[in-house]
Amino acid sequence: MQKEHSQRASVLQHVSLNVRRLRHEAALSQTTLAEKSGVSRRMLVAIEAGEKNVSLATLDRVAEALDVAFSDLIQAPDGRDPSRINEVAWAGALPESKAVLLAKASARHGVELWEFSLAPGEAYASEADPKGWSEQVYVIEGCLSVAFPDDTRQIAAGEFFMFASDRPHAYRNDGDVALRFVRNVVS
Repeated sequence: MQKEHSQRASVLQHVSLNVRRLRHEAALSQTTLAEKSGVSRRMLVAIEAGEKNVSLATLDRVAEALDVAFSDLIQAPDGRDPSRINEVAWAGALPESKAVLLAKASARHGVELWEFSLAPGEAYASEADPKGWSEQVYVIEGCLSVAFPDDTRQIAAGEFFMFASDRPHAYRNDGDVALRFVRNVVS
């Protein structure tokens, strides 16, 4: 548990330093960034202070307002290889559940490579991405349920699934064993 806490703390520190640095580089005040991103100024102050465990959706809005990739916000500021990130970006309620952003690559806009693990009964809900985005998942262990508003797909270990991610969806572990899968987000 201490390792998980320290991983979360380091990501919060990275986000804090990166948001502040990128905001200054863009010559934006916190108030202007708040207006541009739709994130409250109070939340931005807490993020820049490293005090707030922020949602991925909020970070997406901040990244878009700063005209940078999501991964630019959570990556270690002194990272040698900018394509390798390997940072815990989400932790579930149970210690075995987490999402690690492994890498990013250039595409038309961008590609993110994630490693997810979900304990039995855990879920990760994702808001709709912009039109034209897609996701690819490959299950390493367990069985992944990908839930959409009108459908749920089951993906077994060794199988993959690709879909347009411009609608809300959730990744669930409906089984009784740990689930591990890789997720690519393509924009």
